[in-house]
Amino acid sequence: MSVRIAIIGAGIMGADHARIVAEDLPGASLQVVCDASQERARKAADEYGAGDASDDPLATIRRDDVDAILIASPTKPMIASPDETHAPLALAAIEAGKPALCEKPLSQSSKECQDVIEAEVSRGRQFVQLGFMRRFDPSYREMKAALDDGSLGAAIMMHNFHRNVEAPANFTGQMAITNSAPHEFDVARFVLGADYKAISVFQPAGIDASRTGAPVFMVLETDKGQLVNIEINNNAAYGYDVRGELVGENGSVFLNAPIHTRQNGRLMSYERYAPDWRPRFAEAYRLQNKAFLNFVRTGEFPPIAADAWDGYCAARVAEAGVDALVKGARITLARAEKPSLYKH
Repeated sequence: MSVRIAIIGAGIMGADHARIVAEDLPGASLQVVCDASQERARKAADEYGAGDASDDPLATIRRDDVDAILIASPTKPMIASPDETHAPLALAAIEAGKPALCEKPLSQSSKECQDVIEAEVSRGRQFVQLGFMRRFDPSYREMKAALDDGSLGAAIMMHNFHRNVEAPANFTGQMAITNSAPHEFDVARFVLGADYKAISVFQPAGIDASRTGAPVFMVLETDKGQLVNIEINNNAAYGYDVRGELVGENGSVFLNAPIHTRQNGRLMSYERYAPDWRPRFAEAYRLQNKAFLNFVRTGEFPPIAADAWDGYCAARVAEAGVDALVKGARITLARAEKPSLYKH
């Protein structure tokens, strides 16, 4: 039988997930699209062949004709920020006994992440797969494989930068840490197989740190002695650009973006940048959602996917990063004991 999926949120990410379910996931059916705007929910439902549209996320989760939930808020403005709906909706899915793929962050509060962890532990199984999709990206997978097979030798450093065209209104340097950087926090931790023990955060002296999209530069220390640096610049102007390099004792690995063409003309050779993240990580999203479908069918959590514990780890380092930015100091990281439910 087809796995019946409800998508909560019909904005940019929700609509993209609806397309993937409808077009790229054999064995899945788009049952319901839910959004705070009934009109937007109905538009996405009609476009991608969903059986129904709704504006009530909790009722959608509890429906008997829904097997699994994909949380891509915003939904009803029951909580101030769209990201802040993720943990409550994940908890509702756990209560209903239904697997959920939840867009990042699980929460910007490590305490809320712990609430989700405790709910899963009390049920004795995992329900929530977290949408840190870079773990499924072929370039990051090859980078990790080069470390795991020993060809790089021991990892020494990992360099990362994450640039967007233009920051949304009121997007602060703190939000660069809590909203943009969690992808880097998670994927570097995944590639290195390490946890963080300290973070320092810097901003260029020549910029107004209070302005929208002010850049930040972070240095993280791992429990294996490696250094990880992360640049977040949400006003880079020229395009969406994510790059990285893993440096080992015997060599290094650069990420390559999936650029299909290079243009020549007027004494120039150039490649075009995408305006946002979707073209760069299209394959990662597809593979992530495919893994989620298999999780729903088999009950076996995908071995490389992020879980609620990974969401907690990302939230904890983001909280420490904000503290480091405000205090202008190196902040050491403490975290809770990892429950045995989370194996990887």
